[in-house]
Amino acid sequence: MKLRKMGLTLLSMLTLGASLTPTMSTANAQEEEPIRIGANLELSGYGSAYGVPIIDNLTLAAEEINEAGGLLGGRMIEIIDYDNTSNKTEATSIATRLAGEDVAAVLGPATSDMIYASRPSAIQSQLPTMYPVGTSDDLTIDENGDVISNIFRLAFTYSFQGKAAARYAMDELGATNAAVITDQSNDYSVGLADPFKAEFEALGGTITEELFYNAGEQDFMGLLTSLAALDFDVLYIPGFFSEGGIIVRQAREMGLMQPILSGHGFASDTLLEIAGPQNATDLYITSHFHTGSENPGAQEYVAKFEERYGESPDTFDALSYDAAHLIFQAIEEAGTDDPEAIRESMENIQFEGITGAFQYDEYHNAVETAPMLHYIDGEVAEVFEVDGN
Repeated sequence: MKLRKMGLTLLSMLTLGASLTPTMSTANAQEEEPIRIGANLELSGYGSAYGVPIIDNLTLAAEEINEAGGLLGGRMIEIIDYDNTSNKTEATSIATRLAGEDVAAVLGPATSDMIYASRPSAIQSQLPTMYPVGTSDDLTIDENGDVISNIFRLAFTYSFQGKAAARYAMDELGATNAAVITDQSNDYSVGLADPFKAEFEALGGTITEELFYNAGEQDFMGLLTSLAALDFDVLYIPGFFSEGGIIVRQAREMGLMQPILSGHGFASDTLLEIAGPQNATDLYITSHFHTGSENPGAQEYVAKFEERYGESPDTFDALSYDAAHLIFQAIEEAGTDDPEAIRESMENIQFEGITGAFQYDEYHNAVETAPMLHYIDGEVAEVFEVDGN
């Protein structure tokens, strides 16, 4: 993902005057007040590759709503955003701060470590809180396995993606032996690897080998050389595009031509730039979105995004855009910007966005099937529907 210069960090109310007249009634004043949406995001630091898309797309979605006349009979959306700098202490502080800023709902953080650090404060605030791209299995549940009433997610869970990839490898690619390369320093990578291995073996397959690396490494030739001597049908590399692109490139240059599967952490144009388009062949990614999507509204969104930011959106952008519009729909259906009413509305919502149509299950996970994107020469050649439930 190219790091974009952030758009607006505070979205102005497009049709409101600068102040209310002294003679305006209290009721009318309340009707004219903006609906405030909080954002606790990694706008700098290592997590900015995932935090910046959320603010960019929240801004874009809010502008669309405001230009169309706002919500609840004409109230504008105002974004109150803070940069947690990819720092756990700062993320926690911001979650507490937003609770006192009269916001109706909160988006973010983006990354798991920022989410878990700030989640106790988010729970205490009781504000409906959306994690658009968080994937950890227990993100929305407490230590007793009960759903946290005000926490919601949009992205697929670790288990969903890992199981879906294992089933696809077995059922569609005919694989009976799989090798796995896992970033042992990354919860996301481990979180996808474990359900993939368990599901693949449950289906009768064999995990030939699992090799490990740490985030930030650049040379994977030693790992790949050891794989070259083994018999395996597919290679599963759960992880992020930064290291993933290097592994894909070096694997192909070494002559390892088996299909490579991964999760939505690979779903970035930057991965294709790092790997080289010619090496991104027989690459399969469980993702939410691609720019060739035939989903209604997807091409309109792509055009708007490209006009505003000068590049194509990826799956993190699309998830963030849908997350914003889901909250706006929940507010409209609730008929108020009261946080508790919005939370109840979100629990019962039927939402159709550019990443798909879904509703929430009892654990506040979005229920839908996942597109499996098949890349050839860096382009999506086929899209398959897979189910990891």
